[in-house]
Parts: sequence; structure tokens; C-alpha cells
Amino acid sequence: MTEELIEETEAQPAREQDHIDSKYRMIILAAQRSKQLQQGATVRVEMDSRKHKPTRIALRELEQGKVPFDTLAD
Repeated sequence: MTEELIEETEAQPAREQDHIDSKYRMIILAAQRSKQLQQGATVRVEMDSRKHKPTRIALRELEQGKVPFDTLAD
């Protein structure tokens, strides 16, 4: 399965089916979101981006359901 983060527009609430079903999927999503943050994406949680690394911010965003994503079937 491949995951794709929704393009950076405005923050959309996560849908019910957007749960993360494994730690491996969480790692992949966090890595993709971290890259977006490093390229200048807006932080969607209350964290100081000067004090926290992009990976930590990405994980917090995923935990709070602030990053919508689609899971694509093979």
C-alpha cells in the first residue's frame, strides 16, 4: 500500500477512516509530513518550530489527526 498526504492547502479535519493502523504506516506518514514541514509547510499544531524538530512536529500532527491522508490499494 502507498500513502499520500493531501496537498498543502488549508488544514482539513481527519476523517473517521483516517486512523493509522500500524507503526510502520505512522513512520512513513511522519517522514512525508516532515519533508513538507522542512520545505516550509505550515505547522498545524501548537508547537514552536524553533524548539522542535520537524519529525517531532509531524508525529504530533498525526497523533492529533491534523494531517489527512489517503491509503491507496495496490
